[in-house]
Amino acid sequence: MTTLRAYLSHKREALLARRAAPSSGPVPLHAHVTAEGRSGVRRIRIRDFQIISDSGPDLAGYGLGPGSPELQAGVLGSCVTHIFLIKAAELEIPLDSLDVDVQAQYDPRAQAPDSPEAEGVPVHPYDFRYEVRLSSPASDEDLARLHAEVERVCPILNLIRNPVAISGCLTRLEGVA
Repeated sequence: MTTLRAYLSHKREALLARRAAPSSGPVPLHAHVTAEGRSGVRRIRIRDFQIISDSGPDLAGYGLGPGSPELQAGVLGSCVTHIFLIKAAELEIPLDSLDVDVQAQYDPRAQAPDSPEAEGVPVHPYDFRYEVRLSSPASDEDLARLHAEVERVCPILNLIRNPVAISGCLTRLEGVA
């Protein structure tokens, strides 16, 4: 049994135990981001983890981490990969290897609203596409069923496809110079 197949067996046990436990309802999500002093690096804090986001030198950055549009492509790839693992475990479809390649477009010209080149250019990443590469002894029908389930329930894939309203506010901090 390959290592990934053994993991899927463990994943299935965890998934079944989680589903058997009483549901506590929605899980709150929280991220806190700060702009670091002289560098402008964005430090993303989620639970006990930190991720650095930065711009390239063309935007006064240092290239210390991926930019937000790149992170979005990575988040999509991570979610698609994880849901493939969950659904493969749930459906008992053996996988020997799995990787997901995500590509998208982002056009920074949209940030210059007075430029004629910006007309019609989306301000967000667009044209997302992903390729799942896997090795499995499963039938083509089982793999198609697996892919359909992933497409149906992947949270980030569906968030990008079906955007939700986001509210925001601005709070002025007094006495901070």
